[in-house]
Amino acid sequence: MPTFQNTTASSIIFLLTGVPGLEAFHTWISIPFCFLYATALSGNSLILFAIITQPSLHEPMYYFLSMLSTTDLGLSISTLVTMLGIFWFNARDISFNACLSQMFFIKLFTVMESSVLLAMAFDRYVAISNPLRYATILTDSRIAQIGVTIVIRGTVMLTPMVALLKRLTFCSSHVLHHSYCFHPDVMKLSCTDTRINNVVGLTAMVSTVGLDSVLILLSYVVIIRTVLSIASPEERKKAFSTCISHIGAVAIFYIPLISLSFVHRFGKRAPPYVHTMIANTYLLIPPVMNPIIYSVKTKQIRKAVIKVLQSKEI
Repeated sequence: MPTFQNTTASSIIFLLTGVPGLEAFHTWISIPFCFLYATALSGNSLILFAIITQPSLHEPMYYFLSMLSTTDLGLSISTLVTMLGIFWFNARDISFNACLSQMFFIKLFTVMESSVLLAMAFDRYVAISNPLRYATILTDSRIAQIGVTIVIRGTVMLTPMVALLKRLTFCSSHVLHHSYCFHPDVMKLSCTDTRINNVVGLTAMVSTVGLDSVLILLSYVVIIRTVLSIASPEERKKAFSTCISHIGAVAIFYIPLISLSFVHRFGKRAPPYVHTMIANTYLLIPPVMNPIIYSVKTKQIRKAVIKVLQSKEI
C-alpha cells in the first residue's frame, strides 16, 4: 500500500472525484450537466440584462431579483470549471490554494443567496403590511446598503472558516469525494485536530443560512396573518400571489440543502454515486430554477424577457 507523509497545506495537490463507479460514462453524464449550466448562465444573464435595461423594472422587488440572479451566476461559475474539467478531460488535480478559493466562493455565494432571499422576504413583508410606505422604506440607497451588507456579512463570516484550513496538515489520501472543494471533505483528510474548524464552520453556517431560514419563516407568519386580515377575498388572493415566486425560490434553495445534509448523515449505505450526484445537483438547482420560476410566475419579468429577446432578433 502507498504511504503518505505529513504534508503542509501549501504543498498539497488534491484529487477531485467525478461520479464514483461511473467513470466510463463521464462524457455522457456531462451532457445533462452542460444543459443545466447553459440554462443557469443564460437564464440568469437574461433576467439581469432585462432588469438593467428595462426602466419599468427599476423597483425594489426587481433590484433584489437582480441580486439573486447575480449570486446564482456566481454559484454556477464557481463549480463549472472543475466539474466539466473532470467529466471532459479527467482533470482531477487542484492545488490547496485553488481549492480554498473555490470553497470560499461556493460558500460565499450560498450565504449571499440565503441573505438575498431574506431581503426579498422583507420586501414582500413591507409591500403587503405597509404598502403606503413601501417606496419610502425601500429607497434605492437603502437597497444598495442592503446589497453591500450582504457581501460584507458573507465575507466576514466565512473568511475565518476557510483561513483556519491553512493550519491543518494532511497525512493520508488526498482524494476528495466531490467534483468541487467541499469544506467537510477537506477536513476529513486532515490528521490535525479539526474541532476548532468544526465549531467555526458550524457557527458560520448557523448564524447565516440557519438564522436566515428562521427569519424568512417568521416573516411569512406575519405576512400570512396580514393577508388573512384583508376583508376582500380577491385582495387576499392578489396580495398572496405576489409571494408565490419568492416561496418557490426559498423552497428550491433550502430543500436540496436539507436533502444533502440528510443524505450525508443518514445515507451512508447508499452507493457513492448517489452522494455525488445529489451534491453536484444541489448547487445547480437554484440557479437553473430561479429564472424559470420568476419568468413563469411574474408577469412583468416575463414581458421584459420577451421584449429583450425580440429586440435581439431585430
